[in-house]
Amino acid sequence: MAGIISYGAYIPFNRLQRAAIGAALESRPGKGERSVASYDEDTITMAVEAARAARHGREDVPIQSMYFATTEPPYQEKLNSAIVHAALDLPASMRVLDVTGSVGAGLGTLFAAAEGVAAGNRLVVMSDIRLGAPDGSAEQAGGDGAVAFILGTDDVIAELEATYSETLTHQAMWRLPGEKFAKVWEERFSLSQIYSPLLISGGKNVLEKAGLTMSDISAVVVDSPNPRAAANVAKALGIEPGKMVDGMQATVGHTGAAYAGLMIAGALDAAKPGDRILVLSASDGVDAAILKATDAVANYKNARTVAALIDSKRNDLGYTRYLKWRGILEAERPRRPDPDRPAAPPVFRARHWKFSFVGNECTECGARHLPPQKVCVSCGAVEKMKELPFADRRGKVATYTLDHLAYTLQPPMVMAMIDFEGGGRVELEVTDCEPDNVDIGMELEMTFRRFWTADGVHNYFWKTRPVR
Repeated sequence: MAGIISYGAYIPFNRLQRAAIGAALESRPGKGERSVASYDEDTITMAVEAARAARHGREDVPIQSMYFATTEPPYQEKLNSAIVHAALDLPASMRVLDVTGSVGAGLGTLFAAAEGVAAGNRLVVMSDIRLGAPDGSAEQAGGDGAVAFILGTDDVIAELEATYSETLTHQAMWRLPGEKFAKVWEERFSLSQIYSPLLISGGKNVLEKAGLTMSDISAVVVDSPNPRAAANVAKALGIEPGKMVDGMQATVGHTGAAYAGLMIAGALDAAKPGDRILVLSASDGVDAAILKATDAVANYKNARTVAALIDSKRNDLGYTRYLKWRGILEAERPRRPDPDRPAAPPVFRARHWKFSFVGNECTECGARHLPPQKVCVSCGAVEKMKELPFADRRGKVATYTLDHLAYTLQPPMVMAMIDFEGGGRVELEVTDCEPDNVDIGMELEMTFRRFWTADGVHNYFWKTRPVR
């Protein structure tokens, strides 16, 4: 039976306190905090993080197709999933596809991919950044994050026992091309007439389709743009409070197309063989599923659990800095020339280095080079090299500097000379760190980031960060 072979999650390092939003805007403060993608992150970079986690320890599992679901694609006309594909250094002979336009894109894509696993394994990546207009409920309730699943028929840890879907057009939430913030209709309307009835129908029908009752279910995932719908669903379906999977509202927020997937990942982190997970997700309709954990789940070791990612954080992000990161608050540009956009020909020629972070090693003396070289810097051998990937290797700080003059949305810029395990040295920017805590010998890991955007072109490359 088709199901989940592996999965991985990503929640950004930074958190914004909802009380800080209320204090800045002199409005009623919310409770808890929301996750915030850094100034150098977007849905592509977060997708890469989640997919790398899903492939950790499963690098030998072949992938025939990849799907990327989001409501916030960095490019409107360009295959965003092709950049994810390049960063993961996946084979060229595979199909990739973007799916967007609705917060329901994530779970719907998972279902569609599962229907095609007979033709080969599928990688489904869900990633979203949720924006809301200042002083609005969406700003408080939203969050940023990503999750990835590898689907197949061998070594399955969670079988997809049954699915059920309905489609219903409505005007509860929408956004036009070029608009930054989604609009929502009066919330009582969406709660009572849209989301609650859809979720209840999805739950009843998928249980009937599977020939199960709520007593057979161990955990329930409820995903709705209106969080109050979960209580209505629990009452209507008779769900015991202890079975409801934490919606992460107090710690992360609603992560759009990635929200249902992140809760599934959290439920699988705690699942035991035989446990069944009921999944309900409402948007322009409802998608419902029942996942059954297999015996293999007992031996499955996730790279980072959802709970660990929630706990690994810096939660003192200022509200005005958040607004600058998102381009909502326009700030003065640096008083120096803007960066040039990356030129297409050199980027294309160096794509294996730039996107996949692949260096090389001299076959004559074993010296390692980052970036890759044709002539060995150690023994002088010419074109005696073999490619060597470095993205999954850890390194240590050999020396570093804090640059207070270079322009960055999170000053100061931390630049470090990194020595990699087994050899290889390169200078890289350190992100997701507290500058005062950086020190020689600190252990670091690689992370794919967006450096800047110039003349409509996003410049992606690799940075490094303290091991989370």
